[in-house]
Amino acid sequence: MITRTTNLIVRYAETDAQGVVHHSNYLVWFEEARSDFLRQQGLAYSDLEASGFFVVVTEVAVTFRAPAFYEDRIAIETTLVKARGRLLEFGYRIHNAMGNLLVEGRTRHLVLGGDRRPVSLPEPVLEKLLTTRH
Repeated sequence: MITRTTNLIVRYAETDAQGVVHHSNYLVWFEEARSDFLRQQGLAYSDLEASGFFVVVTEVAVTFRAPAFYEDRIAIETTLVKARGRLLEFGYRIHNAMGNLLVEGRTRHLVLGGDRRPVSLPEPVLEKLLTTRH
C-alpha cells in the first residue's frame, strides 16, 4: 500500500461560529488529498477524464476523533487501499500539527468509461497507481 501526505491550513470559511471545522469539509479535504495522491503518482484526474475514464465516489465512511480549528495546520495521509480493475479504495488519516489524530475515513470508487458504464483502468494506469515514486 502506498501512502502520500497532503498538508493544508484550515481556512476561516471552513469553520463555524466557534472556529471549529464543519464536518462537511472533511469530504472536500479527502477529495483534495486524493487528487494530490494521484498527482504524486504521476497521474491527474483531468488526464484520466481526457482519456475517457471517470472515477466516481460510491461510498464514504468518516470517523471523527477530535476537532480541527481555524488556522490549524493539518496533514492528510492518503493510502491507496485497493486498486483492482474498475474499483479503487482510499483510506485517510488527518492529524494536526501536534500529531493528534482528528479524523479517519475511506472512500470507495467505481471507474466509468465515456459511456458512463463500469470499465477497468488500463494496466499502465494501474501500474502508475501502484508504483512507489520518490
